[in-house]
Amino acid sequence: MTTSSSVLDAGQILAEDREPKKARPAKLVAERDNLAPRGWAAVVQYTILVLAGIVSLFPFYAMLIMSLREPGVPLTFPDSLVPKDLTFQHYAQIWNTGKMPRWLMNTAIYSFVSVFFVLLFASMAGYGFAKKRFRGREVLFWMFIAMVMVPYHVTLIPQFMLISKMGGVNTYWGLILPTLVNVQATFLMRQFITSIPDELIEAAKVDGAGEARIFFTIIIPLCKPILATLGLFVFLWHWNDFLWPLVVAQHPDVQVLTTGVARMLQENAPLSSTLAGSAIALAPILIAYLFASRHFTEGAIMSGVKG
Repeated sequence: MTTSSSVLDAGQILAEDREPKKARPAKLVAERDNLAPRGWAAVVQYTILVLAGIVSLFPFYAMLIMSLREPGVPLTFPDSLVPKDLTFQHYAQIWNTGKMPRWLMNTAIYSFVSVFFVLLFASMAGYGFAKKRFRGREVLFWMFIAMVMVPYHVTLIPQFMLISKMGGVNTYWGLILPTLVNVQATFLMRQFITSIPDELIEAAKVDGAGEARIFFTIIIPLCKPILATLGLFVFLWHWNDFLWPLVVAQHPDVQVLTTGVARMLQENAPLSSTLAGSAIALAPILIAYLFASRHFTEGAIMSGVKG
């Protein structure tokens, strides 16, 4: 027997209720406008925000402008920050003659595979901790959470020794395998799934749905906001990861962008070329945020206040 349409419809309705509203009642809009700063307070607040934005964006502006300077032109300050004589020659050079395409492919494999399995395992573990009743559940959960207190650098050497004994050095699976279990992601998924009504799960069981059907047709659709938020975080963690790839992926064929750009510095590549590589590495992060921003704020807030 399959899950009835009524249960699935209820799950769909609850999922839609979690979606951010496109329009707010006029009363809420008015209350928001009343709380907005006025007069000199607004001028001071907006001035501070603009200055903070300029300070935050200045390093990215400097990176982009200096990466577009003509080859052979010395980088001097502040002259190099003036946008003149711009060219994409450095980008073309590192793309055509360097390892940039390979580094991009390796980083994409490392990031996307890790994101998929981290979200899958974290949602499954979060579902078990949130909705299943078994002896020692709370003790096991808090022992699991206690792993956050262990500094990553303490486990780095034992982790590398295990991967080395298994023959995973300079391989994709050796790079990816230790990153598939994420304690923070499991905690956030557990907090979010706790808020899902038990009645939906019980009704699905009455209709004959198995655990897999309940998980993939009810739990996962309701977790879209937190999955999008976690997906963005995990993607950023892996795309910007430097230490573990530096240790386990030293061969040029499996190097990622972070270690590749660092290698360019060691090889005394022109600073403009190195900055061009950094700009290329930054672009996918901005694209990922644009795609996930729809659920980002809602997922972060709901995961923090639920449970």
